[in-house]
Amino acid sequence: MKIGIVNDVSLAVEALRRALAARPDFEIAWVAHDGQQAIDYCATHTPDVVLMDLVMPNVDGVQASRTIMARSPCAILVVTVDVGANAWRVYEAMGAGALDAVDTPALAGADARRGAAALIAKIDQIGARLASSGASSIIATSVPKSAARLVAIGASAGGPSALATLLGALPKHFAAAIVIVQHVDRAFAEGMAQWLDAQSALPVRVAREGDKPVPGEVLLAATNDHLHFADATRLGYTAHPEQLPYRPSVDVFFQSVTERWTGRAIGVLLTGMGRDGAIGLKAMRAKGYHTIAQDEATCAVYGMPKAAAALNAAVSVLPLPRIADAIATAFD
Repeated sequence: MKIGIVNDVSLAVEALRRALAARPDFEIAWVAHDGQQAIDYCATHTPDVVLMDLVMPNVDGVQASRTIMARSPCAILVVTVDVGANAWRVYEAMGAGALDAVDTPALAGADARRGAAALIAKIDQIGARLASSGASSIIATSVPKSAARLVAIGASAGGPSALATLLGALPKHFAAAIVIVQHVDRAFAEGMAQWLDAQSALPVRVAREGDKPVPGEVLLAATNDHLHFADATRLGYTAHPEQLPYRPSVDVFFQSVTERWTGRAIGVLLTGMGRDGAIGLKAMRAKGYHTIAQDEATCAVYGMPKAAAALNAAVSVLPLPRIADAIATAFD
């Protein structure tokens, strides 16, 4: 795996070099000392993964991530000092297309070993995502029996900002429950829910075991296990299927909607790398639910919606600014 490092601090670069040296299958493709260098290097030597710092002179990590995803897309992992203290910038970077975030490892000592292990684990997770086909089964089931309304949304790279745009366009008294599966580590889920809550007239919080979706409330998947409908009304978390690299998986959630939800539903698949959610969206369409995929022009990463379009899983393929109105119209 070819890896690009973006960091303006020499000690941080050396710490990353040492961490990556533990894996013979990792090759450092280049080192950029600011965001503009990273943009230029990605354009000429696109790596498999970019380790992107956030705070740098000239072009910062958020802008660099946005430009890279627009010009020469590749997997971006935010690696910065104290992810928790930089949470808002992390969410902005993820909205620009970054997949995940991890603390910069220390240069020496026990902290260096722990930090290196966490870094390598994140890179391996991203590698597994890129290699996965997102396979799942499609099961067509019966027509909805209740009048309850649900909007099921899946997103990955670029998702936070897309979700903020979509939720921000929905009215305060929106008459449907909304459940979101965004590829995000459990460490960031609570903060992301708070961040989205600030962008929306609708209340946003993390989904807890046993929660019942209610109209006008947004629930966000909050663990590294898969969110699903445990029965017709209650949400739960499951570790199965364990082999899926996407955790939580959009496909698992969408499939549970088709199998257990008894009301009306709309499936929405937003920007993201890979194929997760495409087969689940196809299953929702096969059941008779209205399904929407974000179009290429407004996606930070046209991966998951592209896979859905290839399967003819989406009834509508729409630019992001039109999706909120389409959701409201579909329930009329």
